[in-house]
Amino acid sequence: MSVLTEVLSANESYAASFGDKGSLALPPARCFAILTCMDARLDPAKYAGLVEGDAHVIRNAGGRASDDAIRSLVISYKLLGTKEWFVIHHTNCGMEFFTDTVMRGLLANSLETAALGEDGFYDVGTGPGSAEASYIDWLTISDNAQSVAEDVTRIRNHPLVPRSIPIYGFIYDVATGRLVEVPAATEAGRAG
Repeated sequence: MSVLTEVLSANESYAASFGDKGSLALPPARCFAILTCMDARLDPAKYAGLVEGDAHVIRNAGGRASDDAIRSLVISYKLLGTKEWFVIHHTNCGMEFFTDTVMRGLLANSLETAALGEDGFYDVGTGPGSAEASYIDWLTISDNAQSVAEDVTRIRNHPLVPRSIPIYGFIYDVATGRLVEVPAATEAGRAG
């Protein structure tokens, strides 16, 4: 069953009270960007106190520092003036429940949605699958704090990222709503 009607109805209500949001400036007003996970339990506007126009929020599976995420951060700084960046992963992330090998195997067997059981993800669909998954680095997570530190370090060491931008590393706790600093990540992201 599609949610199309619900989304369009919600948009009508939103647009009806849109007010002067159409005149917001292109650069983010608070001059920072957040790289975080696409998980539906995370609401960066709420956990970071944002309103429309405040910050750039870049989301992907795991909140990982992929090439595309770094591309977005560089645009955020170079063209739109952000001055600080946050890398925020979270507890109980789906990216912790599988490996590249598991994902490749699941997709080789079937393109249908897998199920999550006590022993991880497993196929419930039937083929055909595709071997194309073998060419993708799925950027899975085996240690949350380590992955935050790795991502901050990757961003910090990227040749297109100026040393003047501080990069902070946090883990959002889905059970409490709190941001927990990852000191090794924040140290790696220190502006210089």
